[in-house]
Amino acid sequence: MTEVSIPPLIEQMLQPGFYPHPVQKAIRLIQTHVSYVLLTGDYVYKVKKPVNFGFLDYSTLEKRKHFCEEELRLNQRGAGELYLEVLPVTLVGEQYQLGGTTEAVEYTLKMREFPQEALLSEMFEQGKLEEAHLEELGRVVADFHAKTVTNDYIRSFGEVSQIRAAFDENYQQTEKYIGGPQTQEQFEETKRYTDRFFAERRELFQSRIAGDFIRECHGDLHLRNIALWQGKLLLFDCIEFNEPFRFVDVMYDVAFTVMDLEARQRKDLGNAFLNTYIEQTGDWEGLQVLPLYLSRQAYVRAKVTSFLLDDPGVSAQVKQEAAKTAASYYKQAWEYTKPRQGQLILMSGVSGSGKSTTARYLARQIGAIHIRSDAVRKHLAGIPLLQRGGDDLYTPEMTQKTYARLLDLGILLASQGFVVILDAKYDRQQLRQEAIAKAEEKQIPLQILYCTAPPEVLQQRLQHRTGDIADATADLLTSQLRCAEPFTEKEKPLVKILDTTQPQQAQLSWLV
Repeated sequence: MTEVSIPPLIEQMLQPGFYPHPVQKAIRLIQTHVSYVLLTGDYVYKVKKPVNFGFLDYSTLEKRKHFCEEELRLNQRGAGELYLEVLPVTLVGEQYQLGGTTEAVEYTLKMREFPQEALLSEMFEQGKLEEAHLEELGRVVADFHAKTVTNDYIRSFGEVSQIRAAFDENYQQTEKYIGGPQTQEQFEETKRYTDRFFAERRELFQSRIAGDFIRECHGDLHLRNIALWQGKLLLFDCIEFNEPFRFVDVMYDVAFTVMDLEARQRKDLGNAFLNTYIEQTGDWEGLQVLPLYLSRQAYVRAKVTSFLLDDPGVSAQVKQEAAKTAASYYKQAWEYTKPRQGQLILMSGVSGSGKSTTARYLARQIGAIHIRSDAVRKHLAGIPLLQRGGDDLYTPEMTQKTYARLLDLGILLASQGFVVILDAKYDRQQLRQEAIAKAEEKQIPLQILYCTAPPEVLQQRLQHRTGDIADATADLLTSQLRCAEPFTEKEKPLVKILDTTQPQQAQLSWLV
């Protein structure tokens, strides 16, 4: 490989004397195809290269200044602790100066440096990334999206023509890799799926626009752009250079993280993130566009990796690895488009019987969507999930509305190939029979998991329950046990009884 020459400014930025603060012994330079990144110890400085790739244009000083300022503004949302300021670089004689009062010749973005081990991608490699981290990420991303901006201009990027353009471009740019990392069958079937999705689901895209789900998102939300630093999850390095990559459906962001975890063979962690996010936002309908965006994110990874195969500066060994990685991503993108058999699983049992714990465990194992009645009820009432509900939240009318919404969501998603766990007491025959009738009508397989435990265990669990969205307390237990209606002869073949004092793995091995 030929040695790449470094501009005089970057040469000077590699010298400790350039900075008005102490630096580490050897300043590290990381180059990407669009920027120089200098790690000085406590701070990082990023200088954009004067390049124009069409989708990204930093070719003039004015544009580089604008995009430095945009990068600062946009990343203040998810990682304000890291993004500090945009500084002008001036030139006095042959000496570049940071700050300076003369006319700027360049601009640099100053950020706080954090250790590489804080990246979620690094934590994953070291085996330190746990389910609790992904559940917290679900809450953080939900909060991030709730605060993002939308308006008529941003919403216009949710039109089918806008979204489709990016998909079509991906296919055009990857046709030449058919017979290499991509197969003819995968290419044709993936493209056919997205073509059909755009043609047949126009109303769905319109509902996403009408529901304000097209927002100024992150746009590049994979594990290398998320850090756990000083006890807080930070979403950094969002897309500042291209509006169509940033003005997207919130599910586009969610899909990136889920796809990344699934590419790393950890569907359980992707499930933890996804179910937490959806429960926080109440956007269960958004799952309808998720397979489309999962496929798109895997395909983009495949495409970008494929580009290395055309680079004359890349070694044969690196190209061999790139071909293998790209092939894996093309296959993943294709697999997301395959039809799946939906299924409904009803949890049943009184408060404290272990329904949610069992449902959560099962969801991680089989990749199910876990919908809790407590969350549905509070979203219907418009109150925060952790806020305790008043009596008006538990009227018969509100309970009827909750179960109706729960079943509507279950049928909607199971009809589209999702396995859905409806997590509620389902202690009344009428509620169970409504679900069974709907599932039969739509030819959706249905099972009932009836969770049980001795009364003293139920009591103990309810007394010690904290920090959960469920409001039920131990004093309700007696009336719940008294009012629970037995399973009918028609229901019994669908029911599996689980003693939740026993290990989950053993009890659910037949389902997993």
